[in-house]
Amino acid sequence: MMRRLFPILALALSAPIVAAPRAWTSVAAPAAQGSYVIGNPAARVKLIEYASYTCPHCAHFTRDSAAILKGKMIASGSLSLEIRSSIHDRYDLVAAMLARCSGTTVFPRLHEALFARQDDWLKNAMEFDSANGQRLGLYSPAAQYRAMAQGAGLDAIARDAGMTQAAIDQCLADPAVAQAAIERATKYGEKIRGTPAFELNGKLIEGTDWAKLEPMLRAAGAK
Repeated sequence: MMRRLFPILALALSAPIVAAPRAWTSVAAPAAQGSYVIGNPAARVKLIEYASYTCPHCAHFTRDSAAILKGKMIASGSLSLEIRSSIHDRYDLVAAMLARCSGTTVFPRLHEALFARQDDWLKNAMEFDSANGQRLGLYSPAAQYRAMAQGAGLDAIARDAGMTQAAIDQCLADPAVAQAAIERATKYGEKIRGTPAFELNGKLIEGTDWAKLEPMLRAAGAK
């Protein structure tokens, strides 16, 4: 028995070790702008998306592009995607705060879920705001954010994506998180006219959709 096993063991020990490919679609890293970059940080093609979580066009882009942008271009390591939050309203702010606080592991899932479930949580937000808008004005900012997250169901989406309740509470109670999100969005607003907007290897692209953007990405080298 030992004579039979030895050649197999010797072959196994001498075989080269092949590293498993990175699951780039689930890899995120902090970016200098206070955002996250999803994918291979050394990718040849660098795409920046300016997106609002309450923007239906942004949700449509995420849905339409998923199979190729996420499933192939990011997955292959040829393209990285940086998400910069452009804030349109106060529920958008709460969503952006949670996304920023989610961390590198949770962010890719939470970002996708916020758009996938946009219709539901926006409907909840409008109904909650209609019934509680005046009362919310009496709360502290932290209490407002917490109530809005619960009323819209944003906290449930964040938990489903992997955030703990403690992390959610800490995020929404921190005035620095809200202030930073607002300041970044104000700065972005000086650069773009609406969402979604993009930068492809440093070049600003506006007024486009996935059908128009895909050939630009391929021409730049995304695979």
